[in-house]
Amino acid sequence: MNLQLSWRLARFGVHTLKGLFICGVVFPFINIERRGQHIQIWSQQLLRICRLEIKHTAPIHHAAPTHTHSALIVANHISWLDIFVMNSLQPCRFIAKADVRGWPVVGWLVALSGTLFIARERKSDLKRVFEPILRHLHAGERVAFFPEGTSSSQGQLASFKTSLFEAAIMAKVDIQPYAIRYIDHAGALHGAAEYIGETTFLQSMLRILANKHMIADVQTLPRISSHNLERRELAQSAQDAISQALSQALATGSTQRVQPS
Repeated sequence: MNLQLSWRLARFGVHTLKGLFICGVVFPFINIERRGQHIQIWSQQLLRICRLEIKHTAPIHHAAPTHTHSALIVANHISWLDIFVMNSLQPCRFIAKADVRGWPVVGWLVALSGTLFIARERKSDLKRVFEPILRHLHAGERVAFFPEGTSSSQGQLASFKTSLFEAAIMAKVDIQPYAIRYIDHAGALHGAAEYIGETTFLQSMLRILANKHMIADVQTLPRISSHNLERRELAQSAQDAISQALSQALATGSTQRVQPS
């Protein structure tokens, strides 16, 4: 391990300890708005340590929502970085599969920051978690999840699971889709960000920290109203919107793929 990588790894560790301190000591004494500010700033700092630049585009008519504009956020899922990329733009309360809680570092942080964990294969667990989802949506919060249910290679999009889309219908809130890619300066897909297969968290983290520069290309897509739609229709509409955005971005950018350093 070279000196630069060791230095970035040390910075990552110190920043993680800072995050754990904020979640464990500061969060119990501040309101949801202040928590969101801490999460956003901490996420932005983490991405700088990872030398990850954000390129964010949104519809011209789109006004960046505040904490008072509730929505159910959905995005394609590539990496553990996705959570911090989205939180760097606008803090969300995430819904994650139960095994994320066991991830080193990230699992601790997302648990302490208020993530809602579910076992997707257990229908009883889905019913249990609906109550807090609705409570947070009714309180004006933005609740986010990855409907593919697992991370996928860039250029692929798995079918969206429909169960959690029911929360948008019950809470009468919109679906807000995001499309995420990780690219280099030339627009080529960057494989270093992918957290798939048998890759361990440590391997993924070192791979990301070893790269000189990466861009998270994030598109905020038009909201989808949940009014008079069933959850399967909502899920399909969100999947189609994200798929189209990713396909268009790929068609206009480089067709090459950057392999991890």
